[in-house]
Amino acid sequence: MEDVRSLFHVLNRRYNRLEKDCCRIEGAGISLVHNHILYEIDKHNAPSMQQIADLLGIDITTFSRQIQTLIKMGLVIKSANPSDKRFYFLSLTEKGKRTADEINALVISNLEDIFSQMNEFERDTVIHSLKILTRSMGQLGSSKVFR
Repeated sequence: MEDVRSLFHVLNRRYNRLEKDCCRIEGAGISLVHNHILYEIDKHNAPSMQQIADLLGIDITTFSRQIQTLIKMGLVIKSANPSDKRFYFLSLTEKGKRTADEINALVISNLEDIFSQMNEFERDTVIHSLKILTRSMGQLGSSKVFR
């Protein structure tokens, strides 16, 4: 059997490089971590800081520093929960939404270029396999992953 872990590392490095290259829009200087944060905030409706930190596997202290940077860049708004001032909700500013949309469009364009090198059967097989793998990994749960 092939070294599956090695395949995952190579895939992860190459995908991160693709996303990082897409973060260089208009000299915005968006880091890969910032891109991931913007993506997750955009995909959820007023998520909490803890929710996004957990999704990305970032401790809340480090995540808080990243959010402060995104706020200073004018990309993210942090709003206190009216019922509990200890919790904050996140949303994208108009500039943050534009930035996230531009990065997303570039990533999708690059993925389309990659998939265009495959025939229809290969594309369908890869996408189907990714869905199965994602579902199976999600069923493991964090307790099994972090033994």
